[in-house]
Amino acid sequence: MADDHTSQAIGVYGSRLAPLNPTPNIDRLAKNGIRFDRVFCNNSICTPSRASIITGQYPQTNGVLDLTGNIPPDRQLLPIEMKRAGYQTAMVGKWHLKQEPAAFDYYCVLPGQGKYHNPDFRIRGEKPWPKNVIRAEGKHSSDAITDISLEWLENGRDKEKPFFLMHHFKAPHDMFSFAERYSDYLSDVTVPEPDNLFQPPAGSKGSAGLGSGIGKDHAPWRLGWRLGISPDLDETAYTKASYQEYLKRYLRCVKGVDDNVGRILAYLEKTGELDNTLILYTGDQGFFLGEHDLMDKRWIYEEAMRMPLVVSWPDGIKETGTNDWLINNTDFAPTMLEVAGLEKTPEAMQGRSFAAAIRGDEKPTDWREVTYYRYWMHLAHNLAVPGHFGVRSDRYKLIFFYGTDENGSAKDRTPVAWEFYDLEKDPHEMRNEYGNPEYAPVIRTMKEQLTATRKELDETDEGRPAIQAIIDANP
Repeated sequence: MADDHTSQAIGVYGSRLAPLNPTPNIDRLAKNGIRFDRVFCNNSICTPSRASIITGQYPQTNGVLDLTGNIPPDRQLLPIEMKRAGYQTAMVGKWHLKQEPAAFDYYCVLPGQGKYHNPDFRIRGEKPWPKNVIRAEGKHSSDAITDISLEWLENGRDKEKPFFLMHHFKAPHDMFSFAERYSDYLSDVTVPEPDNLFQPPAGSKGSAGLGSGIGKDHAPWRLGWRLGISPDLDETAYTKASYQEYLKRYLRCVKGVDDNVGRILAYLEKTGELDNTLILYTGDQGFFLGEHDLMDKRWIYEEAMRMPLVVSWPDGIKETGTNDWLINNTDFAPTMLEVAGLEKTPEAMQGRSFAAAIRGDEKPTDWREVTYYRYWMHLAHNLAVPGHFGVRSDRYKLIFFYGTDENGSAKDRTPVAWEFYDLEKDPHEMRNEYGNPEYAPVIRTMKEQLTATRKELDETDEGRPAIQAIIDANP
């Protein structure tokens, strides 16, 4: 898994960036396996998404609503169950779940966000967590993380046992600091712009004017300033210059990730294990690369909510191609556990295995019709994203902007609004159809699905009277 690696920046997904060939090794996984096209996180921010992957649970169940959350060892369900299935387990790279990853047999993880260059790593040792620290002096984090994983694969594991390795890059998280060898990569290229680069979110009063992006007039996070773009440029020139610098730095980090994925594939080929190893490559959420004049993630809009997922398993995949099941990040753990031999998903997990999709079997008739999303960190970090939740089906998306923080504070509230998108006709979510009578029956059905899903997953606001009052006043 890479941090903030979005599907637009993976060649096999065929975006405007695909002609730049940013990810030949990841593309190779997909071309010899399966590209999943409808995989979504339930909260587009690092810690909650990682918590859902490690527990198979939604945020209100695992308790991780925002970046302050943590998962203690006794709730690190995925490695616990993997060990029960007979696997040796390892966690290398970005962890970001605060507490010691003690449920793993081996770990070597970045402290918090970690550093791009000369990174420190926390390891198991004589001192109590988190005091046992080593440093990868002179290395970029993507290289260092891969060195550690390869060392464990070669010398640290018991090769008589199957292994489960979570190899998590820091890149391409902001501020997109790449290894020196990529300095000239794309230097003579004009990176293609999205069609809606100059069109910030405006689907409703709940989203209009919010978010932080590329342009000088839409930038409370000040991306252009952080990138060194001259403030003397006019708005159009500033936006274009900021976009080019942003994308080149980001894609240079992506190039480092992809090259290191290639190193892992080369090792598995050398040992003869590649065909018998299930490899899932993903990002912890999506990411905006200038679409809607946005950067970062957090929104329920497609670029942030959608996770890339490519799967390679030569011995287990009957037929290569693409898959369009509606999947979310709570499903990752149940899927890996089924492949590892567990006959039943642990009761504590709310996700559902999609191992049948990997095998090429038919989608079950009772597969989910909608997937749920919620962003809690109202207006946090100068990114100006309001509190909201919603559901996405195969074709449609319904969003409710309730516009306040977790406590329902009166301060800094943003307008309450509904949005609805027909993703078949409007894949870039440029037209809010909530007021269109043509869609009234679909919207009514999706509101019922939203209410039922929130209740089923225990994702309601019954204990938050201020937010519940907003919900009740805007049916």
